[in-house]
Amino acid sequence: MDEEERLIDRIAKAVHSGRGPLAADSGRRLGLLQLGIGDDAAILAPAKGKDWVLTCDAFLEGVHFLAKVHPPDSVGYKSVVRAASDVAAMGAVPRLFLLTLALPGERTGKWLDEFLKGMARAARELGMSLAGGDTSKTRSIFISVTVLGEAPRGAAVRRSGARPGDLIFVSGALGRAQLGLELIRHGSMGWRQAQHLFGELLRPHLYPKIHVDLGAWLARPGRASAVIDISDGLSTDLARLCGASGVGARIVAERIPKVAIPTAAARRLGKGIADPVQMALHGGEDYELLFTVPRGNARSLRHAPGFENLTAIGEITRGRRIMLATEDGNATPLRPGGWDPFRKR
Repeated sequence: MDEEERLIDRIAKAVHSGRGPLAADSGRRLGLLQLGIGDDAAILAPAKGKDWVLTCDAFLEGVHFLAKVHPPDSVGYKSVVRAASDVAAMGAVPRLFLLTLALPGERTGKWLDEFLKGMARAARELGMSLAGGDTSKTRSIFISVTVLGEAPRGAAVRRSGARPGDLIFVSGALGRAQLGLELIRHGSMGWRQAQHLFGELLRPHLYPKIHVDLGAWLARPGRASAVIDISDGLSTDLARLCGASGVGARIVAERIPKVAIPTAAARRLGKGIADPVQMALHGGEDYELLFTVPRGNARSLRHAPGFENLTAIGEITRGRRIMLATEDGNATPLRPGGWDPFRKR
């Protein structure tokens, strides 16, 4: 067994896959994975009456995380969760994933072990199995995760179905992940000290949760007209949903559920950074669901998973303009200000 095969064997045994002690359970529980890691490709057996929903997501050192700042188990955890969130936003249940992993030689020891623990934890929480992938050596860490999800035939909901008059909802408080990131980046401390002082505030950034149950519920007939996950910020992802649907939107600033910033954290960050409104509008990686519902369907949301955390923040309008209004009626254009890897900084 050469070194790459040994590394693949470590991955296969650490994360729920078609090999190792969990292999038999994988086939029984999912009914999809017929042949997993160890051959040239995986073999899947699609279930009747189902659609497959596929996505892939890159997670890059120096772009999406800093290896010297972020704990390796968080990197492993988020690499799975952020990809699975796109599947959940379409109403599908994530089932399997493929991993492309390129590492520097010095990251194949303890760092890799902790990374795999985080990845295994995410896979376990989401009921997913690792079906295969590829490994290589590189100067900086490169991760790409491809997720396969299942949805009832024809049920997957898109971002292109919003219509004028639909109500706009979000599934939780926004800006929480951005607050955690800012505490690590600008709190004048490493993540270990930040975790000691502000542990719970860092959790949405380091170990985000996604809404698989809510996504599947919204995808049923007569419920949501369009859904997108908030991965790059409300202002950016709302613009994407409206662009796909050919509509505009009007949201009310006071109605947006915002991150609560404790006094100690605000002091640590300073006034220029500790702005809950800006974090809620433009902060990324919340992985909350942003969705639209025809007014006649809104009452049914009382039966949705996590209904108590759903908030109506505005409505879809004709035209293409996206406006941020206040309760007194004043409104200004809301421009996308969330994450954009190609924006000049």
